[in-house]
Amino acid sequence: MKATLIILATLSFVARAEDAKPTTWVDQYEALLQKHVTAQGVNYAAWNASAADKKQLATVISAIGKEHLSGKSKDAQLAFYLNAYNAHILDQILKEYPTDGPGGGGLFGRNKFFKRSNLLVAGKKTSFTALENDVIRPTFKEPRIHFALNCASASCPPLHPEAFRGSSLDATLTALTKAFVSKNPKGVKPIGWKKVAISKIFDWYEEDFKAAGGALAYINQYRNTKLSKGTKVSFQSYSWKLNATPNK
Repeated sequence: MKATLIILATLSFVARAEDAKPTTWVDQYEALLQKHVTAQGVNYAAWNASAADKKQLATVISAIGKEHLSGKSKDAQLAFYLNAYNAHILDQILKEYPTDGPGGGGLFGRNKFFKRSNLLVAGKKTSFTALENDVIRPTFKEPRIHFALNCASASCPPLHPEAFRGSSLDATLTALTKAFVSKNPKGVKPIGWKKVAISKIFDWYEEDFKAAGGALAYINQYRNTKLSKGTKVSFQSYSWKLNATPNK
């Protein structure tokens, strides 16, 4: 009887452990993010050193290539594309690691990194540039995506340590936008009386913020402390250095 109880307890423990394992590629992706993404950056060194974690990311990338979007809600589709972009960025960086930044950090390599059509997303070959500018931006017309997409660079908004999901996407995008323009000096940095230096993102994607009245008006929609009328705005220089954890 005692032996039977031990066996049953063991089987129960194994069953619970199996239930705890990620069951979809989104769950697998989130487990990797939770393990390797910190507030200070991505621990690429540890990720690169783990054959199991690189294999799991490869599984995620394969699933992204085979995904079918028909029948999914608009939020679910956008969540998919955001995950696809960020997961592919991580995959490409790990394939180049060690590296100073996307494409090695230089302009030529960086252009190749973002523009080569070597990504498979929902059955279609694409590039990072095309995925962002030909699919995500024109299809969804959602400026908050700029604070969710991560290009593996130091000046980019931090990589969200969770997978995006359609059911919570709106709240997540709002939270990320608020954090970047209210708490992160890479988003908005006071530099003097009624003067701020804002992310270069607001310059590069100026068109996306026009409907809100421009960058300053858009920022004020999400800032805890509003920037006063007449505030002079300049743009920060953009660092393409790898968004790795310090000393990693």
